Amino acid sequence: MKRIRAATDVGGTFTDLVYYEIDEESGAMQLFRAEKAHTTPPDFEKGVLDTLEKAGLDYAGIEFFAHGTTVVINALTERKGARTGLITTYGFRDVLEIARGNRPDFFNLRYRKPEPFVPRYLRREVRERMSCKGEVLAELRLEDLPPVIEDFKTEGVEAVAICLLHSYANPDHEKKVQEKVRELWPEVACVASHQLSQEWREYERSNTTVLCAYVQPSAGKYLADMENALKTRGFSGSFYVMRSNGGIDTAASVRETPVTIVESGPASGVLGAASLGKLLGIENIIAFDVGGTTAKCSLLDHGRVSTTNRYVVERSDFSSGYPIMTPVVDIVEIGNGGGSIGWVDEHGRTHVGPRSAGALPGPVAYNRGGTEPTTTDANLLLERINPHYFIGGSMEPDSGAVRAALARLGAQTGMEPEEAARGMIRIANHNMVNALKLVSINRGYDPRDFTMVAFGGGGAMHAGALAAELNVPKVVVPAHCAVFSAWGMLMSDLRRDYVRTRPLLLDETKADEIAETVSDMETQACSAYLEEGIEADSIYFERLADMRYEGQEHTISVRLPPGRTGPVGIRELIGRFRDAYEREYTYRLDNKVEIVSYNLIACAAVDRPRLARISACGDIASAVKGMRIVDFDEHGMCEATIFDRIKLPAGAEFSGPAIVEEAGSTTVLFPGQAACTDEYGNLHITIQQAAP
Repeated sequence: MKRIRAATDVGGTFTDLVYYEIDEESGAMQLFRAEKAHTTPPDFEKGVLDTLEKAGLDYAGIEFFAHGTTVVINALTERKGARTGLITTYGFRDVLEIARGNRPDFFNLRYRKPEPFVPRYLRREVRERMSCKGEVLAELRLEDLPPVIEDFKTEGVEAVAICLLHSYANPDHEKKVQEKVRELWPEVACVASHQLSQEWREYERSNTTVLCAYVQPSAGKYLADMENALKTRGFSGSFYVMRSNGGIDTAASVRETPVTIVESGPASGVLGAASLGKLLGIENIIAFDVGGTTAKCSLLDHGRVSTTNRYVVERSDFSSGYPIMTPVVDIVEIGNGGGSIGWVDEHGRTHVGPRSAGALPGPVAYNRGGTEPTTTDANLLLERINPHYFIGGSMEPDSGAVRAALARLGAQTGMEPEEAARGMIRIANHNMVNALKLVSINRGYDPRDFTMVAFGGGGAMHAGALAAELNVPKVVVPAHCAVFSAWGMLMSDLRRDYVRTRPLLLDETKADEIAETVSDMETQACSAYLEEGIEADSIYFERLADMRYEGQEHTISVRLPPGRTGPVGIRELIGRFRDAYEREYTYRLDNKVEIVSYNLIACAAVDRPRLARISACGDIASAVKGMRIVDFDEHGMCEATIFDRIKLPAGAEFSGPAIVEEAGSTTVLFPGQAACTDEYGNLHITIQQAAP
């Protein structure tokens, strides 16, 4: 029986599967394979099982299975979570209502804050009080809880969120409340804020806890159904879920705090880009992922994946959204993907996205009932996508319906179908460029110092134009780029983040206090892993501190020096902060520096596959499928050489105009751009730089 390590990623349009077979003699992972199937909302597990069936895998042979899912973000955006009640400190039931004053539509006198997920009548109080230093100011009155629980039962509450004032400093009262709730109502889903974060900011912590409780029943059921579906088919291996922080974790752990997988799939793509960069010796990377619904990008500085605790759901120009205070890979995401719909507003302006055709009905070309043109349809009409090799030849597109849809769009602005298609792609590219600027230029980074790693079904389609616009010198299109995010899960270690707020004004006498806090967090992390049978030798840590100048409000994350931090380490830490602050804000201050919070990233290493090398034998001519007239926008209609990517040997070199086709993706090489394949089958595209 073959031993298999597999991973699946549920996207807005397609569900991807990647897997490796393990050589019985050497133990090495080899024979990479991939499959795609349509995503099947609302029964997403069906799409996962479809990919496994298409691959013909023996479930009993799968010893490692990692899974990325959109179930949490879908439950939040579609408001399909559980009826949730909140228990908080006496006098603080309106924290969710008060929220923050930093509204995006500042001069709109009719602006309304986002409606809390828990209405006021389901927000209840318990008498207790902690100080910001964790001192008990008022004893906990557990006798307040029984009538609250009875009311919750009467109101049909399905999940309970607990967030007490200053529990980040001392969670003792919060733990006792959670224990009492479980004693009084064992079957209810119950989440306390200390399980998610021990970081200050009352509103953000309360909202995070509420959202976690809101999705816990549906996410727990989904993961349980997924596990059961696998087990009934013979699976007996380890089941892991991709967290938003860029690591995988056990399904049991994720079920306790499901809000930590809110950006499950996108995070794995960034991890894959980091792993690929390490293999190729590329440290500065802009990861760029275009799927069916969205485009996502993230910046890796010297190979480090950046995370943020300031993730917000549903933030827009008109809404401040809902903050989630758990570590999330720092990704900018916009509603522009292959399924994004082109439309004209009441002022005659054409837009692309954020509305998407999704998996059902999908683009018009899918011939599944779609009538509104999408980015995929526009690329098909301009012959960038081969109509005779659509989705790897698995589907015959309805080209007539595509032309008719784009004709209807163009008629609203006086354009021919080809002009409308060209306009849609320009608008989509413009939106994507703005997203790329947000992670690079707007944060003090020069795109000329970075390599773009483009993946997803549409990443390679747009990367050449975007890199030229931003003067990014090189684009790398990974082998099997269409399923790259799923591959990234196999490159991810187990990861959990521990955050503690402990404000501390820095000087050389504070070294012992810093070391004691970090050591205590490491002990907590190790204990949790060891209890689950994780070997101590596989555990490793990354230590960060959120720092600011004295008198400021917000922080910058800085890596703590390795080992015990002595006086020299304190000076080094302060220097790192000042350098990071100047890079982001272009100036320094003479103020003293303080640590606000500690962030411990606790990882446990897992076996990772090695990329297989491709043969250097063969003639590039054998990879040429033919010639085709393709619309290259400002370069005009050009005769392009069409390559079959699978047949490109290592070391192959060619220039644009060209199209490189593979089953799940298409790479567009504009005139003046050159490409070559490396020993692993990755495509390296050199971008012609604009004149200064």
